[in-house]
Formats: sequence, structure tokens, C-alpha cells
Amino acid sequence: MGQIALEGMEFFAFHGFYDEEQKIGNKYGVDLYIQTDLHAAAASDNLDETVNYERLYKLVLHEMSLPARLLEHLGHRIIEGVFQEFPFVQQVKVSVSKFNPPLGGICHKAKVTLEQERSK
Repeated sequence: MGQIALEGMEFFAFHGFYDEEQKIGNKYGVDLYIQTDLHAAAASDNLDETVNYERLYKLVLHEMSLPARLLEHLGHRIIEGVFQEFPFVQQVKVSVSKFNPPLGGICHKAKVTLEQERSK
């Protein structure tokens, strides 16, 4: 097994529990960690034997473009998308952050982390 990570992805998107958040938008961050067998790709040097980072990024970009009320729901959608797009991936961990959340005080970011193994 091995890990592939895309860390520090940033997006401007229209998520949030409050209607106003979905209208004005905000900056979000996503860190994504994929657990899968990397031995075939390591031996062959063939992109088809592993997770294509560009496809992975585009999957996250697509999910970020679809509004969600909760970061938890957004993270769940990203995990489900990874499992659907890459059937050989065994485990996915995703952190979704909202920068400067509207809490009535100073808070750099609110973050939710979800982790899921592929069901057998």
C-alpha cells in the first residue's frame, strides 16, 4: 500500500448553512489522501497503473462547484467520487476547510475531516 496526497488545494465556492454564504461565496481548502497499492505503477512507470492527479483534482473541483450546506456533506461527496472514479482505491481521507467562517469572532478556518475505507 502507499499514499497519494493532494494538499493545500484552494477554491472560491458557494457553500454554507446560511443562504447569504451561498450567495457571496468564500475561500475553501481541501486536503485529500488516497491509500492504494502503488507497486504496479512504481514498477511500470505507467500512469494508467495509478491515480492520475489531474483527474483527482478535477473531481474535487467539480464537487466544489456544487453548493452544499455542510462541510461534512461536501467531504462525503468527494470521498464517494473518488471511490467511483478509481475502483482500486482502498481508503480516502479528506479535510475540507472554510476560511474565516462567519462565527461572530476571529477564526482562521473551520475544518472537517472524514475518512472512509472502501466497503467490500
